[in-house]
Amino acid sequence: MTIRSKLACLAAGAALSALPLAASTQEFINILTGGTSGVYYPVGGALSKIYTDGIPGAKIQVQSTKASVENLNLLQQGKGEIGLALGDSVKLAAEGDADAGFPAPLENLRGITAMYPNFIQIVASEESGIRTLEDLKGKALSVGAPKSGTELNARAILAAAGMSYEDLGKVEYLPFAESVELMKNRQLDATLQSAGLGVASLKDLSVSIPISVVAVPAEVADKLGAPYIAQTIPANTYEGQTEDVATVAVINFLVSSSNVSDDLAYQMTRLMYENLDVLKAAHAATNSIDVQNALKGMPIPVHPGAQKYYDEVGVAAE
Repeated sequence: MTIRSKLACLAAGAALSALPLAASTQEFINILTGGTSGVYYPVGGALSKIYTDGIPGAKIQVQSTKASVENLNLLQQGKGEIGLALGDSVKLAAEGDADAGFPAPLENLRGITAMYPNFIQIVASEESGIRTLEDLKGKALSVGAPKSGTELNARAILAAAGMSYEDLGKVEYLPFAESVELMKNRQLDATLQSAGLGVASLKDLSVSIPISVVAVPAEVADKLGAPYIAQTIPANTYEGQTEDVATVAVINFLVSSSNVSDDLAYQMTRLMYENLDVLKAAHAATNSIDVQNALKGMPIPVHPGAQKYYDEVGVAAE
């Protein structure tokens, strides 16, 4: 065999050996969201479209979960590439809080960006007579799935108001849509939902039965402190809600993990900010997303890939 022939054979072998490597470079992105009637799910759907269009050949999946706490644990375990979670849940996950669902610190978590505020929305049926937090005593309240981000919010707010689950007549641990169905059937007095404004479940409830939106007073907001901030649910957010209602909100974060490559984290961050119109079309809750606020209040280390994007666009660390 001539030297030229030997070189040709070696080149052919090298090309063949490279094929499995090329095939293995396909990106898999599992987007961790929440229940299908909440805001996380349509936001996840919008991210899926953005990443499908922007990362050729990537395999994208949107997973419906129990939201914040489950998402963070899945990211820690390498069972997702990116997910949404409430700021207080992220903080407790990084610290390790067994009562919140994190027996040990989740050290693999890495921040991508701050997103939009989740408003704590406590809605009662009008016939329940519930108008204030104090009126919840002796009543049946759904607080979200056990140890979900919403349920952690419920515990915190009741505690700041000098109450606990023991003061309630009944506690239900249900997702948003199931809570609403029970209220329609007069089997539940009220639901506490931590979500973006105009969440589908509460819109559905408000057009089905007369409701009362319960205020979280300023003094409760002050007692809660960071990461909670005082906010307002504007009048007419829901059918029959004719006045502004005081409440508190917690910032949502988009979170990844140290298992995700710097390049993929960079692409996911860049593509999201270059396609905010797709997010805003998916849900109005995302209208407040601003790259200048991306690192505000970030309770975990920023992913190096995301940081690369912020360095490019001149967003300084907080």
